[in-house]
Amino acid sequence: MHSRTRPFRLLGLVGVLGTLLLAAGGPVAAAKPPPRPAAGPGTNHAIDDPFTSPRTSWWRQGRFGMFIHFGAYSNLEGEYTRPDGTVCRNAEWIKRECRIPDEEYEKQAAAFNPSAFDAEAIVRAAKDAGQRYLVITAKHHDGYAMWPTRQNTWNLRDHSSFDPHRDILAELKKAADAAGIKLGFYYSIWDWHDPDFAGPATFPRYKKRMYAQLKELVEHYDPALLWFDGEWDTDNPANRWSRRDGADLQAYLHGLDPRLIVNNRVGKRDVVDGDFGTPEQEIPAEPVDGQLWESCMTLNDHWGFARYDTNWKPAATVVRNLLQVASRGGNYLLNVGPDKYGRIPQASVDRLRETGGWLAAHGQGDAVHGAGYTGLVAAPSWGTVSRRGDALYAAVTSWPAAGTPLHLTAKGRFEITAARVLGSSQQVKAARAGDGFDLTPSGGAPDPLAGVIKLTIEPPAAAPAGTGTGLTARSWANDSFSGPPAVTAVDPTVNKVYRFDGSPHPSIPADHFSTRWTGTVQPRFDETYTFTTVSDDTVRLWIDGKPLIDNATPHGPTVDKGTVTLRAGHRHSIRIDYTERTGEAHLKLLWSSPSQSQQIVPRQQLYAE
Repeated sequence: MHSRTRPFRLLGLVGVLGTLLLAAGGPVAAAKPPPRPAAGPGTNHAIDDPFTSPRTSWWRQGRFGMFIHFGAYSNLEGEYTRPDGTVCRNAEWIKRECRIPDEEYEKQAAAFNPSAFDAEAIVRAAKDAGQRYLVITAKHHDGYAMWPTRQNTWNLRDHSSFDPHRDILAELKKAADAAGIKLGFYYSIWDWHDPDFAGPATFPRYKKRMYAQLKELVEHYDPALLWFDGEWDTDNPANRWSRRDGADLQAYLHGLDPRLIVNNRVGKRDVVDGDFGTPEQEIPAEPVDGQLWESCMTLNDHWGFARYDTNWKPAATVVRNLLQVASRGGNYLLNVGPDKYGRIPQASVDRLRETGGWLAAHGQGDAVHGAGYTGLVAAPSWGTVSRRGDALYAAVTSWPAAGTPLHLTAKGRFEITAARVLGSSQQVKAARAGDGFDLTPSGGAPDPLAGVIKLTIEPPAAAPAGTGTGLTARSWANDSFSGPPAVTAVDPTVNKVYRFDGSPHPSIPADHFSTRWTGTVQPRFDETYTFTTVSDDTVRLWIDGKPLIDNATPHGPTVDKGTVTLRAGHRHSIRIDYTERTGEAHLKLLWSSPSQSQQIVPRQQLYAE
C-alpha cells in the first residue's frame, strides 16, 4: 500500500482527456474553488479533545475495523505479463512497480468489471468478525475513483465494464448503515494519473478537483471517517503536498462536517496532524503519547488482491494482535483485498469468522470492544490486560499448567474482588504476591486462541470532580513575555491548535507570540501523574514550582513528558510558558496516571488565579 520507491509520471489517455475537458469547460473545470474557513489571528482550530470527545467515541469503543483495498489494480489480480513474456508481481502498486505503460494500464482498467461486488456480504463478513467499522479505498495512488465522480472520467462508472447504474460506495453505505457499522473512505493525496498533479503551476488545479471530490464523498455518502494516504515527499510525479496543505484541508473538512474523524496522513503523519496516528504493519510496544492511534495490517502479504499470495495470518495471530492493540489503547484496522470480481477471498472470510467467533464467545469481546489501556498493571509476558470500567480482562495466550500462577505486577493501588475464567467453570485464585497478584487457574486453557480471566476490581477511591473553569492565560504579542500582556483571559483547557494562521487573540499576530498559563490543577487520585505536552515551538511546565518539562529550544511538533506525585483533591500550582516563533503553533497539555487514562486536562480540574 505505501511503498515509496521508483515513482514515475503518468499522463496516459484518460489524463489527456482530463486536460481536454478542463480546457473545454467540462466536468473537471466545473469544480468550484474550495471555500476557505474563516481563520486568522485569534483562531484556535482545536474542535475538541479526541481522547474524550463524543465525536470519536464510536471509534474509540469499536477498536476493530475492516480495511478494503479495491480498485482498478484489482483487475490484474497481482500479475502483469510484459511484452517479453516475463511476469511482474505486485498488487495496488502494480502500475508503478511493474512500469506498466499508461495506455496499457488504462486499457486493462476499461475491462474492469467487479460485477460480483456484494456490499451486504462484505458488511456481513465484517459484522461476523466483530469489526465495528469499514474503510474502503475510494481513490488510491493510481487516481482511479471508485465512485461516479463528476471531476473526471477516470472512475468506475466512466472507465470500466461495470454496470454504470451501480455505485458500490452507495451500496456499501446502505448495507453498513443497516448493520450499524460505520463507513469510512481512504483517499490518496498523491495521484499518479492527474496531469496537473506534478507541476508547481498546475498543482492548485489538482487541489481544486481534489477538494471537489472530497466534497462529493462527504455530501453524497456521509462517511464517519476519512483515511488519507500519499502525503509524503517524493517525485515522479513530484508530491508537493505540504504541512500547510494538510492544515488547510483538515480545517476545510471539519467545516463540511464537524463530526468527521481524520487520520494523521492528512498532514505529514505528525502528532499534531489529524485525530489519530497510523502505524503500519506494526503494533507499538507501548501506549502512544499525545495522540489516538490505529495499527493497519494485511491478512496476508499484500493490500490489494494477489492471486499467488496465500501467506495468510492464522486466526490465532489476528486475535493476539487485536488483544495487544486494544490493551495498549489502539485500534486494529485489518485489510482484505477483493478479487477483480469484487469478492473477498474465502481464506480472508474464514479467518475473520474465526476471529469473530472468539470475540463473541463467553463475552470475550469485552476484552476488546469498549476496553483499553490500564495503567494499573504492567504488561505481562503471558498475554495482555485491558480495562473496561471496574473490570480487568487478562487475556492469556500462554496458559499455565494447572495450579501454576500467572503473576500480575501492579503499578497502582487496587483490590481484586472476584476472578473467573470466561467460558469455563474452573476456579481462579487471586492472591497478593510480591509486587502484585498471582492468578492461579485450576484447569487448562478454555480456548486454543486465548483464554480470558475477568478480574472484578475495586479501584482507588476518586476525589469528587472539580468545579474549576480553567487557567489564567496571559498572552503577549512577542515571543519573550516582554512588557504587559496584550490580553488576559481564562482558558478552559490548554488545547491550542493555532496551525499557521491562528493566535490567542485577534490583536496578536500568528507568529512571534507567547502565552503563560497559571493557576492550580486538582487531581482526583493519590497517584503519580504523567503530564504530556504536544508543542511547537517551545514549552516549559512547572508543578508546585518545580520544573517538570523544559523544552525551550525551538522545535517542530514534539511530545515531552514528566512525572510527579499528586494528592487527590489538593490544588497544586501550575505554570506553563509557551512561545511561538514562526510556522505552525500548537500546545496541548494532557495527563494520565494508573487510574486516569490519557486525556487533555479537563477544565473542571483547572482553577484560574
